[in-house]
Amino acid sequence: MDANLRWKAVFIALVVLLCIFGLVGLPAFPTSLAQLRDNFSRRIKLGLDLQGGTHLILQVQVNEAVSLQTDQTIDHLGSQLRDKNIRYDDLRKIGDTQIVVHNLAPESTAAFRDLVSSNFGEWDVAPAPGEQSGYLLTLKPSTVAAIQAQTMSQSEDTIRRRIDALGLTEPVVAPYGQGDNEIIVELPGEGDPNRAKSVIQAGGQLELRRVEDPNPYPSEAAAQAAHGGVLPPGTELLPSKTVDASGQGSWYLVDRVPIITGRDLRNASAVPSTDNPGSYEVNFTLSTDAARRFGPFTEQNVGRPMAIVLDRKVESAPVIQSRIEDSGRITGRFGQQEANDLALVLRAGALPASIRYLEERTVGPSLGADSIRHGVQASIISLLVVLVFMVFYYRISGVNAVIALLLNLVILLAALAYFGAVLTLPGIAGVILTIGMGVDSNVLIFERIREELRAGKAAASAVDMGFKRAFLTIIDTHVTTVVSAVFLFVFGTGPVRGFAVTLTIGLIANLFTAVYVSRVIFDWHLTKMQRQAALSI
Repeated sequence: MDANLRWKAVFIALVVLLCIFGLVGLPAFPTSLAQLRDNFSRRIKLGLDLQGGTHLILQVQVNEAVSLQTDQTIDHLGSQLRDKNIRYDDLRKIGDTQIVVHNLAPESTAAFRDLVSSNFGEWDVAPAPGEQSGYLLTLKPSTVAAIQAQTMSQSEDTIRRRIDALGLTEPVVAPYGQGDNEIIVELPGEGDPNRAKSVIQAGGQLELRRVEDPNPYPSEAAAQAAHGGVLPPGTELLPSKTVDASGQGSWYLVDRVPIITGRDLRNASAVPSTDNPGSYEVNFTLSTDAARRFGPFTEQNVGRPMAIVLDRKVESAPVIQSRIEDSGRITGRFGQQEANDLALVLRAGALPASIRYLEERTVGPSLGADSIRHGVQASIISLLVVLVFMVFYYRISGVNAVIALLLNLVILLAALAYFGAVLTLPGIAGVILTIGMGVDSNVLIFERIREELRAGKAAASAVDMGFKRAFLTIIDTHVTTVVSAVFLFVFGTGPVRGFAVTLTIGLIANLFTAVYVSRVIFDWHLTKMQRQAALSI
């Protein structure tokens, strides 16, 4: 064996050792077969369809974010109109994207238009239909589209952060559908999917609102009756989260626009309660900008209750004792797990809009085990049939193809282990397709070698020309297939991406085994042959 061939063999041996290390690690000696199997199972991560888990499709109610933007604009616009002494009778929302200003003072028309154009450029202004001195503000379509896109992006990021904080194995959170504001969530191997679902479902929309009426009411009707059937402007009724033994809770009259929202949070953590031993509470800190707003608000409302609202339910309504700058706490007799989950939700960020579940599916571990068994059986049977055919049809050279195919599979599995990629049922299909592509490459090379031998060339020359002439064809077929796999990965989700990953890795490995490893084996075999001996192919 010449030095060049020896170094090639050493390189292949190093690749094999690196793959084995990736699959089973460096176990202690002596090592049992069970330990190797356990190491292998820990390194090859299985997808939802193989190890079981929860599959959810959510729809984000993006119009809620648009409506919230309109509510905030009404509050800010009314405040600025009062500061500039621009007289009007009423500001009212129409639908999700329009605001009508009733009876604007005629002499203030120019000042009003200047104010809107300078501070509310995302709104179009036009005379209100049917009113002589009213104006209609309409949110621009481009702004609506931007709010909806931002809501989708923020919802996806928030759900992903919540799921990641649960420590799940390779969860999938990605856009889904064709512009229907849907998100797919897959939680493979989750032992308690109900907990994960509760964390996703928790809106986490923390709001601190001023309580307009310090007296809670036993029912919504009682609260309305106490105010003559008409609630004060800019207020609304919200129920309390806690209920008594009879199942009845309290209702609070609070400001419609919150002082602080979940977006203003900087951190949140669960700690043992100082008021209720044995229970937990959640401490939170605010951003610098929120602290600047919260300080003056609490100072002006000392002695009045402030509602801590989560998902439009009043958790508690403590009385403001003194000025509060940048921190607060949520009490409510939480258990440790409940407090930790609430803190997790708040840290991950508030969902900008509520979500609706369109589809929910649970894959049991027994079904996943059945999929693994059938997938592995299909892979082994296809591999054995291919190997028998190659040895039968190409004789000793077929053994060369067998070694290349087996090494191809080892490299593919090792790459999945090193990259932390998830193996799914379509991924197993990609493995089977890789076997077919590997056979195709060997058939191309062997048939080229046969053509050269029939043309009367010597074995060494025939092998050399066979590899050179088949190389461009192999590259062409592999590149076109990889490009298709890239599109599947970019535009597909979940299992489809798993198929694309395994197929791409398998094709790259096949280039190495079919072209490089197979050539080294042929060269080694040629050095052992007698000069006049025929090549067994």
